[in-house]
Amino acid sequence: MIKRDIVNIIEKYINLFPVILITGARQVGKSTICKYIADKFDYSYVSLDNIDNRSQAHNDPKFFLNSYNWPLIIDKVQYVPTLFNYIQTIVNEKRINNEKVNGLFILTGSQNYRLMNGITESLAGMVGIINMNTLSFNETINRENVPFSFNIDVIKERIINSYGPNDLFSTIIKGFYPELYNNPNLSSYDFYSNYVSSYIDRDVSNLINLKDKFQFHRFMQLIASLTGQEIIYDNIANALDLDKKNIMNWISVLETSNIVYLLEPYYENSLVNKVIKRHKLYFTDIGLCSYLAQIYDKNVLMNSIYKGHFVENYVINEIIKSYLNAKIPANFSFYRDNSGNE
Repeated sequence: MIKRDIVNIIEKYINLFPVILITGARQVGKSTICKYIADKFDYSYVSLDNIDNRSQAHNDPKFFLNSYNWPLIIDKVQYVPTLFNYIQTIVNEKRINNEKVNGLFILTGSQNYRLMNGITESLAGMVGIINMNTLSFNETINRENVPFSFNIDVIKERIINSYGPNDLFSTIIKGFYPELYNNPNLSSYDFYSNYVSSYIDRDVSNLINLKDKFQFHRFMQLIASLTGQEIIYDNIANALDLDKKNIMNWISVLETSNIVYLLEPYYENSLVNKVIKRHKLYFTDIGLCSYLAQIYDKNVLMNSIYKGHFVENYVINEIIKSYLNAKIPANFSFYRDNSGNE
């Protein structure tokens, strides 16, 4: 297993919160991390990906929770959100009895919107939330994570002279999902084609009533070609012959399931008439973006009109990961005025 920086934060939170929630997109390594934590700290482990476990948790949550020794890791908890109320009861009872509660439950789940609704309603004040991303470049080369800063001396020290354009564009095409690094025989194309199919069939269908999966796939392909650019919803709607509200809803779905994120524009009141107020869109994994944009080869990308935007997406991702993996708020924004200065 590739050493993940996020492990340090999980170990810290075990001593701070009764419940730890690890959230993130599909296949970023949440289950692998939890199995590592289970072995290291002697946690019981159960996955709700198993239909029998899920059925038991749904039909009798109290019995399900009492069937395992605590502390307990529950993987894929988004499938049975009713468990939150029962976990809250257990934590409160132990607090009343002055028993140790920190680190009692570790939960993992994707689909942030539904997950966070259950957390805020049931577990507010007792849960530490950790957002997990795909691998960072630092993790792939086993290098210490250092939050990015505009310190030229630090940047010079961390430059890898042997890492050139061919390496950069190969990395962009490959992306950073852990399975691509754990299984060297797995091609990026095969991984992402299966990833997109399962994402649309399972995650998207659970979030919205998706009637036309092919149309949604076309939408994802178009969005990938616009990464690193300002979102103009009307243009996207016209290109796909869809309603603007539909496009806004679908982008919200991609954001909710950690496939894309929106970078807010920076502006001050004194500049409000001079700056662009639209968000910029980025994919959380540049390899997935490359696949959706139908760019499967580094040489094609190097000669593509997209290469500047893809490199920008890659750099932005690494900066944000360096902050999140150190549990530092990544409150970034971009500035661009009406004259195109950025």
